[in-house]
Amino acid sequence: MVIGAGPVGEVAAERAARGGLKVALVEHERFGGECSYWACIPSKALLRPGNLLAAAKRVPGVPVGDRIDPAAVFARRDWFTGKGDDSGQVDWARGAGIEPVRGHGVITGEREVTVGGDRVLTARHAVIVCTGSVPSTPPIPGLDTIRPWGSREATSASSVPPRLGVLGGGVVGVEMAQAFASLGSEVHLVITGPRPLPRNAAFAGDLVLAGLREAGVEVHTESGVSRVGAGASGTELTLKDGSTLVVDEFLVATGRRPATAGLERFGIEPGQPLEVDDTGRVSAVDGGWLFAAGDVTGRAPLTHQGKYGARAAGDTVAALAAGTPVSSEAWSRFTATADHHAVPQVVFTDPEVAAVGLADARPGSADRVVDIDIAVAGSSLHADGYTGKARMVVDTERNVLLGVTFVGQDVSELLHSATIAIVGEVPLDRLWHAVPSFPTISEVWLRLLEAYGL
Repeated sequence: MVIGAGPVGEVAAERAARGGLKVALVEHERFGGECSYWACIPSKALLRPGNLLAAAKRVPGVPVGDRIDPAAVFARRDWFTGKGDDSGQVDWARGAGIEPVRGHGVITGEREVTVGGDRVLTARHAVIVCTGSVPSTPPIPGLDTIRPWGSREATSASSVPPRLGVLGGGVVGVEMAQAFASLGSEVHLVITGPRPLPRNAAFAGDLVLAGLREAGVEVHTESGVSRVGAGASGTELTLKDGSTLVVDEFLVATGRRPATAGLERFGIEPGQPLEVDDTGRVSAVDGGWLFAAGDVTGRAPLTHQGKYGARAAGDTVAALAAGTPVSSEAWSRFTATADHHAVPQVVFTDPEVAAVGLADARPGSADRVVDIDIAVAGSSLHADGYTGKARMVVDTERNVLLGVTFVGQDVSELLHSATIAIVGEVPLDRLWHAVPSFPTISEVWLRLLEAYGL
């Protein structure tokens, strides 16, 4: 049985079914999950038009207007999400040999899941938990007196608020701030530090900060919201310096926590991650029957990494059921080894941030950091005044890459080559022979290696 039918749960179920098992997939909301209806897909649909308009303005001779049609943007977003209709996902499950089960599933015993409070299902081999994560709400006085937006409300909105307040400088905060600014909102982004995206290289946050301000977002740095209340003309936000903002909607984007409510009988408190080994087996539960993948594990809360872990867990469960040996060695098909070394992520702002592996050198190590501007023929042709930066972190003892960060317009498609180089531990003197095509932005690889001294 698999609990949670988002992209991660669907992959885990499909891999187990492909391995010959009969699989039940339990979901209490929509088959397809958060990513399909409220996160990755709709957020990128909202961002894309604004990014395109900004890109078109950087190339002389392209006829463009100054405004985006919000109705058309929302309609295209709705096409991608199917307006919440998950029948296609249910049909896909049945076509893959998976039995979809609607209802809230709770683990009530060993290999036992109770759905809807009264339907008891028992797994012969294993249960895989893929329940994702839920928003973390900060304890701000007055927040309970209004109806704040979370990421779901932001990505499913059908109108543009005249004034939007956003709290949080992580991925959701910066992406939604820029999306709604492009759609016509007056956006105020409140962040606690000097720049957004604090987990990335500092230059990434600096360039995204500049991009947000260029897009018209008012960014309040080194700040926070100390109180919220309903005012006569909108929601009043009191910032930490005592100043006040009045907005029509207030998006709280301050992070997420694993959705582990209902597992207290196994000593796991709500919000505490299900710690797993690289095959997805939950370490806190004896018997080896409970597995997990995705955000609920706290390992690498990204859809693509969750699906990667789901492939390992589903394949492991199927192999164990068939009596096939399961290798727990690094880089085996049964292990999610890359979670520790090579996690790629893209922030789809303008400029984009594309990063994999380490953002900086390890403390006390002999690692070397190489930073350069993205200034090659390909970037110059791509956009007038192209501004971007690239970084690589090198293990000088082994002569391999540990991390790469790109920031700039349309750099996301450069990321997979960096991921391959890190996963494959390609020596830099061999990487030198991977000749980038001219004139493309990928020539930045040549410049990075030259700056390193090759």
